[in-house]
Amino acid sequence: MSAKTKIIVLRMKEIIYTAIFIGLALLLIALFLIMFRRDKESAPPDSTSAEASYIPGVYSSSLSLGNEQVNVEVTVDANHINSITLKSLSDSVAAMYPLVEPAMQNITSQILQTQSLDSVTYQAEQKYTATALLRAIQAALDKASIRQSLTPSIS
Repeated sequence: MSAKTKIIVLRMKEIIYTAIFIGLALLLIALFLIMFRRDKESAPPDSTSAEASYIPGVYSSSLSLGNEQVNVEVTVDANHINSITLKSLSDSVAAMYPLVEPAMQNITSQILQTQSLDSVTYQAEQKYTATALLRAIQAALDKASIRQSLTPSIS
C-alpha cells in the first residue's frame, strides 16, 4: 500500500483575499439586518394604542356663515383634545345664527368628555348647525393628526 500524499500549496495572497471577502460579506449581512429590521418606534401609531395621536398645538378651521368667516380653534396635546372654541364670532353673526353658540357648547362638552367625534348627539333643530360645526372641528383635528402629517401630500 502506498499512501499518496497530496500537497496543496496555498499562496498567502489567496488566503488574505478570501478572508477579506468573507469579512465584507459578514459586514454586508449585518448592515442589511440593521437597516431592514422593524423598530417599534418607527411603527405607525395604532388607533387602539395609548401612543400619541396628535401633534400638540392649536389648529383652526374656517367656517362660513353667510358672508362672515368664523374660525373654529381646537387645542390638542399628544393624546387629548383640550378645548374647542369659536373665534371671530361677531355680534351680527351671533344674532343672525342664534343656534351656533349653544350647539358649539353642546358639541364641545361631548367631545371633551369622550375625546371622539363619533358619538356626538344634537337636537333636531340644531342639525345643520351642528353638522357644519362638526365638519369644521374634524378639519382642524385632521390638521393636528399624526397620521395626516405622516402621509405625503401630492401637490
